[in-house]
Amino acid sequence: MIPAMSKTVLSALLVLLLSSPLPAADTLDMYVIDTEGGKALLVISPSGQSMLIDAGFPGNNNRDTNRIEEAAKAAGVKRFDFLLVTHYDLDHVNNVPSAVGRIPVTTFIDHGPAAVRDRGTTAAVKAYDELTAKAKHMVVKPGDKIPFAGVDVLVLTSAGQVIKTAVEGGGAPNPFADTPPKTWRGVNEDESENAQCVGLLLTFGKFRMVDLADLTWNKELALMSPNNPIGTVDLFMVSHHGNDISNSPALVHALRPRVAIMNNGARKVGALAAVKTLRSSPGMEALYQMHWSVPAGAENPPDEFIANTQTSPDGKWIKLSAQRDGTFTVTNGRTEVSETFKR
Repeated sequence: MIPAMSKTVLSALLVLLLSSPLPAADTLDMYVIDTEGGKALLVISPSGQSMLIDAGFPGNNNRDTNRIEEAAKAAGVKRFDFLLVTHYDLDHVNNVPSAVGRIPVTTFIDHGPAAVRDRGTTAAVKAYDELTAKAKHMVVKPGDKIPFAGVDVLVLTSAGQVIKTAVEGGGAPNPFADTPPKTWRGVNEDESENAQCVGLLLTFGKFRMVDLADLTWNKELALMSPNNPIGTVDLFMVSHHGNDISNSPALVHALRPRVAIMNNGARKVGALAAVKTLRSSPGMEALYQMHWSVPAGAENPPDEFIANTQTSPDGKWIKLSAQRDGTFTVTNGRTEVSETFKR
């Protein structure tokens, strides 16, 4: 017979066990949110911390805000610990006030003052600065680390500058360093906001991912030539929505990603030349796209790798869950079919 005191203790323990939250899954999770050619990437660390990278387009009846909120609910996120603005273009920063109106932010991260002074950018930065004044604010430079619990987040590029010291596993000569630079017509992309992008290397155990936002071709060459400071990665978040003024062989082929995910729209950008570069990259196992790309035509991957096809409703995300051993799973939000890529 169990003594009365023991029964009380057992009952208390049972209540405690049933009422305690389950431990967070030991995975790094990401939702690539459909902003139809903008950017909004929700990252959740194994500790439960969250980071939203950019917030998509403004307007459109709050389309992108609604989709960000939907992804946050699916991930169990009620507050963004970090909101990182990679640069101050319309499809990255202008929707930040709307998104923050739904989900509060603890710390904002950016590259500092805008590189361009046109009326639209100035207005967007003013609205953004009003938000950062009410919260914590970090301006990052290459080599900085973002304190994202459980994940190593290294800043590779920021404010037009690139990291100069190789990371572990990097530093070897880049066999694709002879990729020729671009000569810009009209607007000098090397002086644009795109060229100022905050670019990141995320490392979780043996899993490695690079996301350079909209970094342009010549800045990629500055990062990756003559040596490759990064080494190889498992996942490449395709730069600049699949634009062919980014995604140089010096970057893509040197990184040798196993999987790439492109945050394009149906007509923005998914350029034919960029898709060909991605698909011909050594070691590439799968290219996922947010939308079937009109410019890419016959070079589009099969529909099972596309979240929003020509005939399906828009708004479906792509989710990725990475494990410490380097294994990761990609789920197409439209089909709910998952593919696991083992190390």
